[in-house]
Amino acid sequence: MILKAARFLCLLMLARAAWAGPGAATMAPPTADEMTSYAARGVVEKIAPDMRHATIHHQAIPGYMMEMTMDFQVRDTNELTGIVPGDIITFTLEAGGRDEWIEHIQRVGRSTESGSAAGPGTSAAQPASGMVAELKPGDRMPNGDMMAEDGRHIRFSDFRGRALAFTFFFTRCPLPDYCPLMNRNFAAARDVILTTPGAPDNWQFLSVSFDSEFDTPETLENYANAYRGQDTGHWLFAAMSTNALAELAPRLDLMVVRQGTSISHNLRTVVLDPQGRIFRQFDGNQWTARELADAVIAAAGEK
Repeated sequence: MILKAARFLCLLMLARAAWAGPGAATMAPPTADEMTSYAARGVVEKIAPDMRHATIHHQAIPGYMMEMTMDFQVRDTNELTGIVPGDIITFTLEAGGRDEWIEHIQRVGRSTESGSAAGPGTSAAQPASGMVAELKPGDRMPNGDMMAEDGRHIRFSDFRGRALAFTFFFTRCPLPDYCPLMNRNFAAARDVILTTPGAPDNWQFLSVSFDSEFDTPETLENYANAYRGQDTGHWLFAAMSTNALAELAPRLDLMVVRQGTSISHNLRTVVLDPQGRIFRQFDGNQWTARELADAVIAAAGEK
């Protein structure tokens, strides 16, 4: 299918000061009460029909992120009344361990520039023709070369006989309701299954990084421990090679675009049955840990 730009609104940077540098991947996720306010300024590029999200090309936010374009959650939709794409606004970004949003939105001018200032990017997930045969439930998952946190080369076929739930992320993602949320949901879903009476044992979780250059086995292991602790049962972290990602991502409608030192990507979580067939796909970040756990339990019983 044709990749739709509207699905890929989150531009995630790779150089936030608090997450960059040696040891960054070993940091535990911020706690929910660590909300911090950041003053920001930018140009509105798009407003969602329900006015709950706005895509903004913002200037650098000191102490948080570089200049870039990204999709922000809007806490009070009334603040977008009268604001249209092309308007220059000031706003406050509230960011913490599990959420972020913008508020105190004020129109201060009108941009004379056209198009995004983010600049051209390079994609590891977009085919030259723009057309792919997207996988659907019942289709067998192609293999993809990955390096696991323990240094093994693994493929999706290695998990045949088990229901497999996998999602995509990268360790330097700072936004709490994107990659960190995927891993928090995996942690909670794993707990749900492990504490469900009579739940099957033939299942596995796999968190797949698309930043294989940075996310080495050691980095992945340290990062993983922040979410699952020392209990590695039923949950593995790995990084997918660039070539494997380029082949697989379009078939899952996953987009990963590198733009300088930042990454633009959407969110995809997939559940396979024990025969390696797609059982269910979760798009975005609105699904719950309970929904994932139920899907994995159901998939594990497929013949």
